[in-house]
Amino acid sequence: MTMVQTHSGRVTGEVGAKPRDDELDLFGLTHPGKVRKENQDHFLLCTVHPQAVIHATSLPNPESLTARGQRLATVMLVADGVGGSAAGGEASQIAVETIMRYVTSTLRSYPAMGSQHDEEFLNALRTATLEADATVRAEAAARAAAAGRLSSKSMATTLTLGMAVWPWYYVVHVGDSRCYYFWDGALKQMTRDQTMAQDLVDKGALPADRAAASPFSHVLASSIGGPETAPEVTRFDVTNRGCVIMLCTDGLTKHVPDAEIAERLGRMESAEQVCNDLLELTLERGGSDNVTIVIARAPLKR
Repeated sequence: MTMVQTHSGRVTGEVGAKPRDDELDLFGLTHPGKVRKENQDHFLLCTVHPQAVIHATSLPNPESLTARGQRLATVMLVADGVGGSAAGGEASQIAVETIMRYVTSTLRSYPAMGSQHDEEFLNALRTATLEADATVRAEAAARAAAAGRLSSKSMATTLTLGMAVWPWYYVVHVGDSRCYYFWDGALKQMTRDQTMAQDLVDKGALPADRAAASPFSHVLASSIGGPETAPEVTRFDVTNRGCVIMLCTDGLTKHVPDAEIAERLGRMESAEQVCNDLLELTLERGGSDNVTIVIARAPLKR
């Protein structure tokens, strides 16, 4: 085990072995907010393990043979339905269910994941996102056909999937939900908001400090089920023991800036506590949208 020091000489974290299951601190929540009548956000937080399922045996005590295998991955997923109608909530649910089915099967098919040469696995995650997009579009088309309409009613959602496969964290992203990485007091946004405002910033047509106030700040340029779907995939190292990963919908970031998120994560006692603190802060400031927060970390060893 190697201790990591900052330039000040202060020990801030550990780099070493993959955390055990019982060392993980995981929590997620979702809330409709104080304005909207229904919650169109969905999230999922789970660990994936190999496991034998015994259907029949003559052996005594077969339960002793079905212990879970070593954790393959920790999966975090958030989706924010678009459009302010029930279709948005259904789109986010379909996307989460579809991509999770695909991902769990894919995890068992790519023994090289987590290596330095895993472009094939990254491509599989892109494919999973496009599969979710196709499923949402098919559902919208089926509903249109059943109702006798020529065109389908819009069903769309954001989708941010994070997967910790030691020693890497993979992110597949469509829309403006976010993935953050926090360590040593610094918060970094690991996803790019796929909005018209951010596109204008990237093209130099809008100053970055004016993006949040732009009327295009929450107009999606890419979404699952929308006119354009452009998944972005990346990975980053998570070997710094004590680092925090947070996925959230824009219901949080509309009200709580990055500096305050960093401050809360910096003094967190547990994933559950800081999720609830951030939700309470969001609601105090109006809670104008559905809000979903999912947090994972492997705390420093005492």
